[in-house]
Amino acid sequence: MKTIQLKTNINCSGCVEKVTQSLNETVGTATWEVDTQNPKKILTVTTDNLDEKEVIKAVEKAGFKAEALT
Repeated sequence: MKTIQLKTNINCSGCVEKVTQSLNETVGTATWEVDTQNPKKILTVTTDNLDEKEVIKAVEKAGFKAEALT
């Protein structure tokens, strides 16, 4: 099990709602969360088999941006 953390522009509960279907389809329910209180809006994903690029694609599919933390 590994943890992927990405900086996003998912900044409110409405945004989280919009990205939920795409992330649930890609990474599964209850395996991700967005910290909208953090200035970098950190998306944390716990996964066995996905890589960072696949998670970024799922976020972008929902109309948001995600990138590696720097």
